[in-house]
Amino acid sequence: MAFQKAVKGTALIGGGAIATVFGLSQFSQYRNKHGALVQVQAAEAAPVKKDHLPTREQQIVALQTSGEFDVLVIGGGATGCGCALDAATRGLKTALLERDDFSSGTSSRSTKLIHGGVRYLQKAIMKLDFEQYRMVKEALEERAHLLQSAPHLSAPLPIMLPIYKWWQLPYYWIGIKLYDLVAGSQCLKSSYVLNKSRALELFPMLRKDKLVGAIVYYDGQHNDARMNLAIALTAARYGAATANYTEVRHLLKSTEPGSGRQRVCGVRCRDVLTGKEFDVRAKCVINATGPFTDSVRKMDDQEVPNICQPSAGVHIVMPGYYSPDNMGLLDPATSDGRVIFFLPWEKMTIAGTTDSPTDVTSHPIPMEEDINFILSEVRNYLGADVEVRRGDVLAAWSGIRPLVTNPNSKDTQSISRNHVVNISDSGLITIAGGKWTTYRAMARDTIDAAIQEHNLKADSCRTMGLQLEGAENWSPTLYIRLVQDYGLESEVAQHLASTYGDKAFEVAKIAQVTGKRWPIVGKRLVSEFPYIEAEVVYGVKEYARTAVDIVSRRTRLAFLNVQAAEEALPRIVDIMGKELNWSEQKKKEELETAKKFLYYEMGYKVKTDQLTDRSEISLVPSDIERYKKRFRMFDKDKKGFITILDVQRVLESISVQIAENTLHEILNEVDLNKNGQVELDEFLQLMSAIQKGHVSGSRLAVLMKSAEENLRRRDAIPVDRSGGGL
Repeated sequence: MAFQKAVKGTALIGGGAIATVFGLSQFSQYRNKHGALVQVQAAEAAPVKKDHLPTREQQIVALQTSGEFDVLVIGGGATGCGCALDAATRGLKTALLERDDFSSGTSSRSTKLIHGGVRYLQKAIMKLDFEQYRMVKEALEERAHLLQSAPHLSAPLPIMLPIYKWWQLPYYWIGIKLYDLVAGSQCLKSSYVLNKSRALELFPMLRKDKLVGAIVYYDGQHNDARMNLAIALTAARYGAATANYTEVRHLLKSTEPGSGRQRVCGVRCRDVLTGKEFDVRAKCVINATGPFTDSVRKMDDQEVPNICQPSAGVHIVMPGYYSPDNMGLLDPATSDGRVIFFLPWEKMTIAGTTDSPTDVTSHPIPMEEDINFILSEVRNYLGADVEVRRGDVLAAWSGIRPLVTNPNSKDTQSISRNHVVNISDSGLITIAGGKWTTYRAMARDTIDAAIQEHNLKADSCRTMGLQLEGAENWSPTLYIRLVQDYGLESEVAQHLASTYGDKAFEVAKIAQVTGKRWPIVGKRLVSEFPYIEAEVVYGVKEYARTAVDIVSRRTRLAFLNVQAAEEALPRIVDIMGKELNWSEQKKKEELETAKKFLYYEMGYKVKTDQLTDRSEISLVPSDIERYKKRFRMFDKDKKGFITILDVQRVLESISVQIAENTLHEILNEVDLNKNGQVELDEFLQLMSAIQKGHVSGSRLAVLMKSAEENLRRRDAIPVDRSGGGL
């Protein structure tokens, strides 16, 4: 009864607030409805796509031999690729250069949400800020477009906002209902209120005590790196000369006849893979480099002030059992006032983000204090029976959000939450700020400005309603055909369909025969993830040129489980080596570079830290004796350490065989000083860290315990990862 009264009261309180934005929302819907019809028709009139994707080598040749381009975009993130797609579909001769790989920066390290921004709407209402309202409205419109343009890569996601105080129910209900109202006809699904029992039924991991109820609303979720790549590949199919690993060295300028002004007319660039330098001429150059915005602006004018104020956001990935399969969680007010999302993603659980000032770097590193902050906030919302362990962090990364001040504004110190298009005296166009969700609108505004500034002949924007790579013939049941026609595992088929869309058939065609009764084709890179070897071959066709490209952006293995990613690396390097004709030395370099990436940028370093910096042995004497006895069972010679030979001897005595390379991997997980052996102290540190929750799922610990028991019972010894983390 109390719950029903609270809901009724909430409706009365929220009525007035809803009325304040109803007029604005209705007007905006009327305007956008007619605008969208025009833009969908424009999308249908876009240039014809190429059936075959040009190779990277062909793209490099096109950059060198195609003469002057209309538009040259610097930056292969979501915004840069969006600009290239927008320009190409308007019929403009377009080029795009990316120093690293497509989506190698911020665009692959997001929260994976496609959203309007609930908190921004709250600020817009509280401060009567029409600009913030307009930003949320635009983002919600773009959310609908993004979900429609690549349905294989994105989907609506219900997100629960748990309520622990009665007064919060009307407050948050009003805000969420306003969010629905502003979305208008593009509202994904209507939000709703849950009582306590229903909330716990849908999210059983929630903390039960003092829980009043919950509110569920809908936003979108996507595979960010693959979405970015889909935009780049679509631009290439529409004729844009797009090249990754092509670095801009400096801008080219010419003197404008009549005025005598210096105008940007192209760039000097270098193919990072071959070292060859060449010029690319263009009527208009666009700077879409995210956190590196100011470095390109200073190529144009050394005296220009910085406008980018970078902020680091850390995310962590935990096992899927921490959240329901299809329900996220929002913590609207953390201990320091930030917002934390706790979301299911790729059958794992993603939590983040933090928000702290940082320096601009190509290789941001997740910090231990940020990881612990996220874990601490997660513990506040999960039940006491769910032990949130530091060792369950499977991967961690930091992304740099490029917040900007508006150089066109009188107040150049205040952060702009919207995107900013700036045109320099020399004609360099900079697009900065904004968010992933609004990449298309940002690109539209940028190309509009380019057309006006440089007198380019082009039609209006054609990207509204335009489907991205893989979307055209995709359907939710496409994976069934993959299973039936090619003999793929159902899990693998679903993964291919949701990653490549209708291009999944091209991956299936090159999948290797397994030699098993089932599946017929599709050799996995690692046993517990649906990524298959054929994806590495196909990834090369999608312009992947390093092992890092495959492990982090063509597949998402590095973002899901960094240890599994390391295990897959040797096979990935071997396959890429055959496709790209790598020498043995090149393969060795690629392997080392990829391991370094996993170690520093994806959180693998913290595994070693957990066993050294924080790994004092805090075991009770009885436990120490028990673990010493287990260790000596392997160390028969009382050397004080065990090697792979010691492990093999024990396994042979109980008639168990494990591949030698697997044993090397198992010992290497615990061998901190990398001397090929595990000392007694290292083993005790491991067991102590496991007891404290800093480490989980150690295969060596499981193997040694099982071997001890099997000497009596002779059961099989499991060696697969148990889902534990770093």
